[in-house]
Amino acid sequence: MRIGLDIDNVISSFDNSLLEEYLKHDKELRNTGIINENSDSIRRGMFDWTDEEDNTFYQQNIERIATNLKLINDADKFISKLLEDGNEIYIISGRDNGDYKEPYEMTRNWLAKNNINYTKLILTNAYDKHAKTIECIKNNIDIMVEDNKGICIDLKENGIKVLMMNTRFNQNNLDIERVSSWNEIYSKISKLYPKKEVEKINVILDTDTYNEADDQFALSYLLKSQDRFNIEAITIAPYQHDNDLSIEEGQEKSYQEVLKICNWLNFDTHNKIFKGSTNYITNEYNEENDAVNKIIETALKNKKTYIIAIGAITNVALAILKEPKIIDKLEVVWLGGHSLLCTDNKEFNFRQDMQAVKTVFESKLNLTILPCKGVVSNLKTSIYEVEYHLKGKNQLCNYLCERFYDDGKHGIQTRRVIWDISAIAYLINKDWFETSKINCPNINDDTSYELDTNNHLITMVNYLDSDKIYEDLFRKLGK
Repeated sequence: MRIGLDIDNVISSFDNSLLEEYLKHDKELRNTGIINENSDSIRRGMFDWTDEEDNTFYQQNIERIATNLKLINDADKFISKLLEDGNEIYIISGRDNGDYKEPYEMTRNWLAKNNINYTKLILTNAYDKHAKTIECIKNNIDIMVEDNKGICIDLKENGIKVLMMNTRFNQNNLDIERVSSWNEIYSKISKLYPKKEVEKINVILDTDTYNEADDQFALSYLLKSQDRFNIEAITIAPYQHDNDLSIEEGQEKSYQEVLKICNWLNFDTHNKIFKGSTNYITNEYNEENDAVNKIIETALKNKKTYIIAIGAITNVALAILKEPKIIDKLEVVWLGGHSLLCTDNKEFNFRQDMQAVKTVFESKLNLTILPCKGVVSNLKTSIYEVEYHLKGKNQLCNYLCERFYDDGKHGIQTRRVIWDISAIAYLINKDWFETSKINCPNINDDTSYELDTNNHLITMVNYLDSDKIYEDLFRKLGK
């Protein structure tokens, strides 16, 4: 469900702060105090100020006041609960009204400072009573929480469900449902739109965690999405760069990296993390290892298990070769290769163990491919955005910022693709992706795909909504 929220007097205690400032300044003027308790607003007849005195004080001080507004009690807590319940939060404020120099930036900073998580921020002109209604209709808002009488009336007349936040200035008898606290807002919304329980899915994350920077983000994203996932295991995939660590050394670093992140997020690692292959099927590797055994054990005991594979797909291929019975009980989401529009698949996850890729493709299991170049390559972001949302939140977030900036392998980067979060996001919300069913391609010796209409069907991802994915990622990691 999409929930619209005004800021002033709904999230922030705007009237209380403004009145406090007016009382303070009134003492400096004539110290006559409030002359009309029943005034329509603080600025119209409550004090004996002239229009010029009022306008001068307001214009000179409103930006300072708005920047330092306090939260209404429990607003941050219940907004987070609404998001956790699966709702989308649209902050729709009338601050684009000429009162502020940079209203959008000022508002974003205030929301971040007060730990208000949201899906989208929209600013309108508060002096246009119909502006918020237009945005609510455009963004398919199901319910709006607002304090302004005129705006509430316009929203209701145009078919938008409204909850009016009680203030001293909107007490006229209007046929609009009222609320007086965030506990009440949450209670009413929860009754109107009950939370839909989502059945958790069994997942195994197969990851070369220390390889770059994206696996750390993906693992953290997975651990922060346990309302969606029953995490059966985290298995360590092989990786090796030229003249770099050996596969065994890289695997140990990946293992320790998983332990570190799980510890930061209080995830119980007992019987959950398993080291995997120390070479590639392409090199005729076929040894017993803990990751492969865990994949087989988990697949056989569950009705269905999803494997989120974000490295070389060696562990998955070996499990299939060792126990073919698991093929019908697995669904694999693999980040690897490139778009069908590309002429080759000389991509790290693909080229490391091409024989493992062929094994998985030929197995006829339920497979979804997230191509790197042409699809997931659109998940590019910058250190500035990452630090804006995450820096200073906690030890994990600070580490992710550092790792993004310098992953220890590719040098300092201010912009990069966080590739691996795409595979997690795909299983969180497939509406963020566009896919097509295609016949599983054959793989040529030069890594290129060859289409064959006689092969079984697989799912190919063709497009992803990077904004939606990053909104969800930053919201969850930044809690």
